[in-house]
Amino acid sequence: MKVLVTGGAGFIGSNLCEYLLGEGHIVRCMDNFCTGKPENIIPLLEKFPDSFSLVVGDIRSLEDCRKAVDGMEYVLHEAALGSVPRSIKDPITTNDTNIGGFLNILVAARDAGIKRFVFAASSSTYGDSESLPKVEEVIGRPLSPYAITKYVDELYADVFARTYGIEFVGLRYFNVFGRRQDPHGAYAAVIPLFVKKLMAHEQPVINGDGEYSRDFTYVDNVIQMNMRALTTTNPEAVNQIYNTAYGERTTLNQLVSYLKENLSKMDPEIKSIDAIHGPNRVGDIPHSLACIDKAKRLLGYDPKYSMRQGLEECCRWYWENL
Repeated sequence: MKVLVTGGAGFIGSNLCEYLLGEGHIVRCMDNFCTGKPENIIPLLEKFPDSFSLVVGDIRSLEDCRKAVDGMEYVLHEAALGSVPRSIKDPITTNDTNIGGFLNILVAARDAGIKRFVFAASSSTYGDSESLPKVEEVIGRPLSPYAITKYVDELYADVFARTYGIEFVGLRYFNVFGRRQDPHGAYAAVIPLFVKKLMAHEQPVINGDGEYSRDFTYVDNVIQMNMRALTTTNPEAVNQIYNTAYGERTTLNQLVSYLKENLSKMDPEIKSIDAIHGPNRVGDIPHSLACIDKAKRLLGYDPKYSMRQGLEECCRWYWENL
């Protein structure tokens, strides 16, 4: 397959590039390095000079998008400006990237005759819906500008399928974690941020009482889901939105305990570091737990890593690479 991975120098994107290249596919990475890291893909460019290429470009430019999709057969669209707090601070840039940029790459894919468009949606779309577990057909009102943008992407994909015949699959990611997730910066995700703090013998700060819960999803499960979405021959499976998760809920208090358990194997002093608690974060959903029955039924999804298994792999990677 010839696959374009937008945001291919990012955390999830670079893991997808690496997997696809290892399976013998032709891969092109598009990234503007706003949040993506050159070091995530330079080793891949060196290892796969004949099958891996880079387009430095911004999805906010239709011209860049056209250049990136030229000659490709499939798109894995991972490029976006993540983070609920970032979107609250700067809703305009989040909107320009996540909606305007999404529409650009969708138009470019349509015009290039792309066979299938698989994109990163978000569990933030469930908004204020209190039902658990989350099922794809039941959502609430968005709680942040970021959540609005990711829901609008789903609507655009659906309209393009109905109007122009594009095949799409949208994957609502639930708190993905794993190797290469950046622990630095103001908008670092909770797991790499806590790992960095604990490894530096500093107290991680939990927003609220620590009883908010998430369906933390290891990156290798996400890779499997993308590949199932990319390659399925089941006609009922396309033009659908799927939860992409493990289907297990973990509180932030439990998360800190598991991280200390894993990291203290390398540094026993970490065992005695306690978290401190701050205020709840604006725009946060209290609880998140995915129902993954639809993905299992239509795509044959079979996640291999529980949250704790993924966390063990993740902590080892950070210990060796931070």
